[in-house]
Amino acid sequence: MKKFKFLSIMLVMLIFVLAACGGDDSNSEKENASNNDQTSGEGAEETEEANSAYPMTISPTVAKSESRDGSESYTFEDVTFESMPENIVVFDYGFLDTLDALGVEGIVGVAKDSSLPEHLEKYSSDEYSSIGTLKEPLLEDIAGLEPDVIFISGRQSAFYDQLKEITPNVVFVGAQQDDYWNTFLASVDIAAKMFDKEAEAEEYIAKFDASLEEIKNLAGNYESSLVTMYNEGSLSGFSTNSRFGYVFDVYGFTPVTEDIESSSHGSNFGFEAILEFDPEVLFVIDRTAAVGGETNIDKDMENDIIKQTTAYKNERIIYLDGPLWYLSGGGLQSELAKIEEILAELK
Repeated sequence: MKKFKFLSIMLVMLIFVLAACGGDDSNSEKENASNNDQTSGEGAEETEEANSAYPMTISPTVAKSESRDGSESYTFEDVTFESMPENIVVFDYGFLDTLDALGVEGIVGVAKDSSLPEHLEKYSSDEYSSIGTLKEPLLEDIAGLEPDVIFISGRQSAFYDQLKEITPNVVFVGAQQDDYWNTFLASVDIAAKMFDKEAEAEEYIAKFDASLEEIKNLAGNYESSLVTMYNEGSLSGFSTNSRFGYVFDVYGFTPVTEDIESSSHGSNFGFEAILEFDPEVLFVIDRTAAVGGETNIDKDMENDIIKQTTAYKNERIIYLDGPLWYLSGGGLQSELAKIEEILAELK
């Protein structure tokens, strides 16, 4: 009888232990489920918060532009987005640079068939579809990507209406020649607002403040400077109010002359003209190298005429990175790299 009572007590205790264990498991499962829900909820909250700024109307960096020969004009419209774009097609390398710097995801197509700048080489991988060259979009391929937005700049202006047939969400983000720096900053603002990256953009822009102060102080050491572009043995010159006018307006260098025709490729500028103006600093952008050509810039530039200039005698001929300056400007990384390149050469 006593043995039976003992077994009964042990059985009851075992039941309680099992029930307690079951309760613990149940509580753990509930706790894990709660944690998962919380994590999922946080992600949903972030997405919801990012989309709370939408609908959002985006204005182009410039409302109008003209073809290089002035025969055509283009008008770019504001675009209203109902939600944050997820499938992104980008032509402009500068804007691609900015999206990359800010950590924006969702890029599906880039102009891989032109010369991608070295720091954007990762976009040449199979992960990203080719949308053609900077001047010749592959319209059918772009349509197949079903983009939520297409970002363009000057070289694609002639295709603006055709691209809008693929999606009405075509945004012009190119920098304007006569207001380069402000339109560059406007493109950064577009990227930051559209993709909820304003804090990241502010942090990056802060890097410019210190670098710009340093380069302005350095520029004050020279009384005159000239920006030229080398192209297969020929030269063109740039001053203020040109595509490289920010070297003077923003960096603080003094132009050796302001009497240079303003155009995207500069004015024809012979070696004799450089000797006549005789700048203390001569910047040379290698367009031939930028477009993948075979360059003889050192041999062509350091001829008997150029050797007579103050810039040559003082070792102040600064050869600037062709792809960086000619193709990939207008981005957070590339614009900072330009400043740092000049600082490194002239310090």
